[in-house]
Amino acid sequence: MASKTGDNLPPIIVKKVTVVEAGHHGGAWKVAYADFVTAMMAFFLLLWLLGATTEDQRKGLADYFTPTLVKIKDSGAGAHGLLAGDSLTSVDDYPNRQGQTGNKEITVPKDAIGGPKEAERMIQRISSRTKDKLEKDPRLSKLMSQIKMVDTTEGVRIDLVDDADFSMFNLGTTVLTRDATELLTAIAMAIEPEKRKIIVRGHTDSLPWKHPGRINNWSLSAGRAEATRQTLMVHGIPDSSFRRIEGVADTELLVKDDPSDPRNRRISIVLAH
Repeated sequence: MASKTGDNLPPIIVKKVTVVEAGHHGGAWKVAYADFVTAMMAFFLLLWLLGATTEDQRKGLADYFTPTLVKIKDSGAGAHGLLAGDSLTSVDDYPNRQGQTGNKEITVPKDAIGGPKEAERMIQRISSRTKDKLEKDPRLSKLMSQIKMVDTTEGVRIDLVDDADFSMFNLGTTVLTRDATELLTAIAMAIEPEKRKIIVRGHTDSLPWKHPGRINNWSLSAGRAEATRQTLMVHGIPDSSFRRIEGVADTELLVKDDPSDPRNRRISIVLAH
């Protein structure tokens, strides 16, 4: 009797494998890890900056990353800190020219060693030193009202302004008055520790000259700027600190409505950024 060979075969087992693809959520850990690595890089960069920069540079970096604007009053020609107050005129009539941009609102940052807050701190320091010097003498304390300070894109500008009761120079000359010499002595003492490059700019009113061929407002303003520079040098400012001496005559009037107003006569001392 023939056997059926098929009866002795093992059963056939069919195994089905279902492959399930992982969704995009499977890489979430990579995003978290990338964020962690980025944060660590930023942390080590911060540590390097703290160790590789000076105090002034760190202040500049802090100012750079502070979301702020330098806001200077449109109605004031200056005034910060201890010498705060309104302008000598109700409106800011400072003209804008190349190299002297006036008091318009500006957006900073400046370079790594400066910034709006550093300028404000400098004005406070200069104001405090000047006030301490002038208030020792009751006769000189009244001269504080002749000083106006403002931060511009050019630098911190100190304006020494004439009025009806005060003159920086004898009329029509480059000879400083006694009070002006005392005032410049105090200013020199106040700005010397800042170690900045200095620009001195002379301004006049528009009163005409009898013999303009021999002397005029251009030569007078330049001569007064030079006389100011020499006085600052006598009282401790080194010659190497001066970047520029300028005479601009009556081209940048403070009181435009009255070109002969004595307040148009002034000396500007700029501590450059």
